[in-house]
Amino acid sequence: MRLKGKRVAMLVSDLYQEVEYWYPYYRMQEEGAEVLAVGPEAGQYKSKLGYPAKADLAAATVRAEEFDAVIIPGGYAPDIMRRSHELVDFVRKMAQSGKVVAAICHGPWMLCSAKVVNGKRVTSFEAIRDDLVHAGATWVDESVVRDWNIITSRVPSDLPDFAREIVAALVAP
Repeated sequence: MRLKGKRVAMLVSDLYQEVEYWYPYYRMQEEGAEVLAVGPEAGQYKSKLGYPAKADLAAATVRAEEFDAVIIPGGYAPDIMRRSHELVDFVRKMAQSGKVVAAICHGPWMLCSAKVVNGKRVTSFEAIRDDLVHAGATWVDESVVRDWNIITSRVPSDLPDFAREIVAALVAP
């Protein structure tokens, strides 16, 4: 229960990648964090394979001051999420305030849209490497990369390293 008292926002939208959403969702709960799903709107979203996830909160109703971390799963959801100015603004404010901002696979698309990767070392699914480089990041091919408060990973097989690094960042003083 190392994360007791911590609040984590899990971003969700249609076409999210199942494992990249549910693995960290339950892993953070297992450590005692309160995990709240945040979508462009409150309500039901379907994964790439149709598996439902319910957004507890709409992006317009959340404030960075209320959370310790935000986790952005991959799939094609980040391309939909970044069309929500409120979600992008939330991620930007989380990053600027030094809160933990974690993204896996295509999740770093949100970091590009939030303009928080310039000068950062990151990783992602290889298909969005150029997007990150054009946003000013240095892209590396590693299972997990942490640059101050920004944590990124590549693919589902990296999830153990990804979750471990998020927990470590939230536990650190």
